[in-house]
Amino acid sequence: MQITSRLPTKTKTNAESRPLDPPHSMRTFPFAPLDVRFHMISRMLLKAADNKKLEQAVTTNKLSSALVHRYVGGTTLEQALDAAKRLQSEGIDVSLDLLGEQVDNLEDASVATKEYVEVLHAIAEHVPGATVSVKLSQLGIGVSTDAATENLATLLNAGKETNSLVEVDMEHSSVGRDTLQAFREKLPEFPNTRVAIQAAMRSTSLDLKSFSDVKPRIRLVKGAYAEAIDTCVCDKDEVTAQYCHLTEWALQNLPDPAFGTHDDACIEHVKTAAARLGVSKRNFEFQMLYGVRRDLQKSLVAEGYRVRVYLPYGTQWYPYLMRRMAERPANLLLFLRSLISG
Repeated sequence: MQITSRLPTKTKTNAESRPLDPPHSMRTFPFAPLDVRFHMISRMLLKAADNKKLEQAVTTNKLSSALVHRYVGGTTLEQALDAAKRLQSEGIDVSLDLLGEQVDNLEDASVATKEYVEVLHAIAEHVPGATVSVKLSQLGIGVSTDAATENLATLLNAGKETNSLVEVDMEHSSVGRDTLQAFREKLPEFPNTRVAIQAAMRSTSLDLKSFSDVKPRIRLVKGAYAEAIDTCVCDKDEVTAQYCHLTEWALQNLPDPAFGTHDDACIEHVKTAAARLGVSKRNFEFQMLYGVRRDLQKSLVAEGYRVRVYLPYGTQWYPYLMRRMAERPANLLLFLRSLISG
């Protein structure tokens, strides 16, 4: 199947009139698999991310420490700050992420909120220019949307006080709609807040169209959660086509977009689209994961692009690493080697 994409053409002049609809092939043949093996491995890894027995076996295995050290900035805030300083010395900004999954009570949500406030104050003192990335499931959105929204407001106010910005991660669709609504509610008061948007989700085009009064700052990612086929495009080439399609729209219509990707094709598309549209290299940024394609991160900085690394830290690293391997199953080889050889 030949994948085609309805990307905006050079002849159009009104950016707001350019289409945001998904590429034609995605709407016609949304489920046709082009790489079955990749898809099967990714789905298995995503299921493994939620397997508590496997998590216990892996996290108690001393041989897994080498992999954790590569992809996680440490288990404590102090270790993460040290890693952030090293990256900033190379011209790379960071976004700190306190690892953790969905809480099931508001007490734990309050604890996570306080820890993030501490992070905001710490980065203002030690690594100014850094941001924090927060999952609203940690702030209690699975328990109470209102409580999670208030916890988010607490972080946004702390960020305002410390001149540090907050980025809202996008999670599984079970909390995705509420996450987007909480972000939308706070956007007019905190317009510099950034939200992650998943290209694989079928609702993404309409979601982006729905912002009218205040245009959001977004981090465009492909998506890293196991989803039903009626909510998510599962074929990786279709997702890449949609990612590139949304890239052009974001560069034309949104302030300071960030592109979260390690895909060479997507990176080159961002570069060429920005140059063609006259968007300065300093008016958008690439975001990548800590420990992944480090040479590429440095080369992009050398070319004059802004780069920000998503820097996770904490003890709850297992689900995070499983999803990273699901995005790029070749990372599974590194994981297996670390378990075998230490």
